[in-house]
Amino acid sequence: MFKALLLTKTEVPAPQVAITELDEAQLPAGDVLVQVSHSTLNYKDALAITGKAPVVRSWPMVPGIDFAGAVLESSDPRYRPGDAVLLNGWGVGESHWGGLAQKVRVKADWLLPLPAGLTAAQAMAIGTAGYTAMLCVMALQRNGLLPAQGPVLVTGANGGVGSIAIALLARLGFEVHASTGRLAEAEHLKALGATDIIDRATLNTPGKPLQKERWAGAVDSVGSHTLANVCAGIRYGGVVAACGLAQGMDFPSTVAPFILRGVTLAGVDSVMAPHARRAEAWQRLARELPAELLPRNTETIALADAAGVAARLLAGQVRGRVVVDVMA
Repeated sequence: MFKALLLTKTEVPAPQVAITELDEAQLPAGDVLVQVSHSTLNYKDALAITGKAPVVRSWPMVPGIDFAGAVLESSDPRYRPGDAVLLNGWGVGESHWGGLAQKVRVKADWLLPLPAGLTAAQAMAIGTAGYTAMLCVMALQRNGLLPAQGPVLVTGANGGVGSIAIALLARLGFEVHASTGRLAEAEHLKALGATDIIDRATLNTPGKPLQKERWAGAVDSVGSHTLANVCAGIRYGGVVAACGLAQGMDFPSTVAPFILRGVTLAGVDSVMAPHARRAEAWQRLARELPAELLPRNTETIALADAAGVAARLLAGQVRGRVVVDVMA
C-alpha cells in the first residue's frame, strides 16, 4: 500500500480531493514501477486540484505532472531497479496517474535518467517549470538570439518558469528585464539576475499593435494581452518564446510585429517535447543552473499540504517553485 493524492469527479467543477491509501494493483499499466521521493506543484496541477480548468482527462486521477525517484521494477532493459529517474509531462497527471503519490507506473519512453550531479529533490526544485524555462532559452538560441543584441524580457517573473528563466539567461550573459505583479519581490528577482523590474500592469491591458522597440527577446508564460504587448515591443529580428497562459489563452495581436519587424514567435511545448530535446534540456540544467539558487527559490511541502497550496498558487501567492516531499 502507498499514499497518493486522489481526485474524484463530482457534480461541481471542484473534484473531491483526498490523501488515499492505494494498492500497486490499482496503478495504470506501464513498463516501469517507480518509488517517488519528490514531486512538485505546478500551475497545471493547481488547476486540476481546484477544478478551475478541465485539466483532468480521466477519472479518478492522481495529479502531478512531474516526479523524481528510483526504479522498483522494470520490464524495459533501459532501466533497472535502483536507477534514479525523473519524468515531465506526457499527459501524466492529466490522463495517466501522476507524481503526487509514493508510487507510479509509467511507460519507459516517458522517463529520463536523473542527470549526474542532481538529487531527486534538486531535480524537482527545477521541475517542469525549470525544464520549460530551459526549453524557452534553447528556443531563443536556436533562433539566433545573442546577448549583444539587447535585453530579454521575462514575464511572470516570480513564477516557476519565470524565476528560473531569469537565472538561466543571466548566467548566459543576457541583460534580463523582469515583469511581475509583485513589485515587493524586486530584490529577489535581482538576486536571480534581473537588472530591471517592470510592473505587469504596463503589459496586461490592450496596447498598440507596434510599440517602442525595447527588447531583443522574451520568455512569456502569461499569454493574452501580455504576450501581444511583448511582441509589439520586440526589436527588429527579435524572438519571443511563448510557453504559458496564466493571463489567458487568447492572443489579441496583429501580424504587424511579424511582417514589419521580422519578429519570431516560437511556441514552446514541454508536455510532448521529443526525448532528445528533453535530455539536452536536463543536461544543460544540471550544468548551467546555479545550485545555490534552488534553496532560496523553493518551498518544500508534504503531500497532505498540496491541496491547500494549490489555491495559493493560483492566487499568485507563491514565489518560485513548490517541491512536494511525498514521503513526508
